[in-house]
Amino acid sequence: MKAVVCRSPGDLVLEDHPAPAAPPAGWALVAVSHVGICGTDYHIFEGKHPFLAYPRIMGHEVSGTVVETGEGVELAVGEPVVINPYLSCGKCIACRHGKPNCCVRIEVLGVHRDGAMCERILVPAQNLYPANGLSLADAAAVEFLAIGAHAVRRSCAEPGARTLVIGAGPIGLGTAIFARIAELDVTLLDMSSERLAFAANELGFQTLDGSRGAAPDLVREATSGEGFDVVFDATGNTQSVQSAFAHVAHGGTLVLVSVVKDDISFSDPEFHKREMTLIGSRNALRADFDHVAASIRNGAVPLAKLVTHRTSLAETPSDLARWAHEKSGLIKAVIEVG
Repeated sequence: MKAVVCRSPGDLVLEDHPAPAAPPAGWALVAVSHVGICGTDYHIFEGKHPFLAYPRIMGHEVSGTVVETGEGVELAVGEPVVINPYLSCGKCIACRHGKPNCCVRIEVLGVHRDGAMCERILVPAQNLYPANGLSLADAAAVEFLAIGAHAVRRSCAEPGARTLVIGAGPIGLGTAIFARIAELDVTLLDMSSERLAFAANELGFQTLDGSRGAAPDLVREATSGEGFDVVFDATGNTQSVQSAFAHVAHGGTLVLVSVVKDDISFSDPEFHKREMTLIGSRNALRADFDHVAASIRNGAVPLAKLVTHRTSLAETPSDLARWAHEKSGLIKAVIEVG
């Protein structure tokens, strides 16, 4: 089969690759249809991912069609599916408590093991969710949107809560969209005037432009000095995460959607006097995938506006390399494989 392989940082090629064998019991073989390109994929290409062994087939935002099943699998051949790329052990403390998204031995397709920038892939059947009427193009967007949906659910925020999402990239925009679906009062903060203009003009969000003033001053002005009830940081930037603590109102909540590899420090007196809640949010659960799929079906997600770039498997090496540096106008790029 054809596969896009990142052989080493900066070296991305389309090559012939051994096709998967017949699926074992409990697994299914999926013909890949569409693959979203994630920030993680750009980081892998650029050599910025700290826990990755090359060569690697990237790709974890995936839709496809079941073409063969192993023993005990109830999915029908020909079933369109969304792939949950987080492979869990089913036995650790997190899995036993119903949180396979943070499994102790988790393996993410395209990161810890080869992913879906290829024609066919083997996946545990428990990680395949019927598309239930979604087009395969739309189904490939479910995973990246589920990250934000999970973070919003983790926040336990009440309708009307004054909410700040920091970072207007795909994950931040997804978080903002699902915060709005949850009836939160959403504002986006970013340093990019271009992305904020997209969020305001195309998606209808209130915005704060961090390039035109200090973030603490903007937050104070927007909230009459009180801060936001809920703050989501989706920047992947250490300084932003540390600064986010100061944007939270007394009694409020900070949700860390993105992850940074550095230590995070904050003022303990400030943290305690506000009686803040600090929440980490990792990956997503089946409930989040289902919520996203239903929201796309009912028209609550402006998906046509979010997917700004498309490419083919053959053109992915050149396009992905270019988009890693040329970000203007780019929100979400999708590879059309099938």
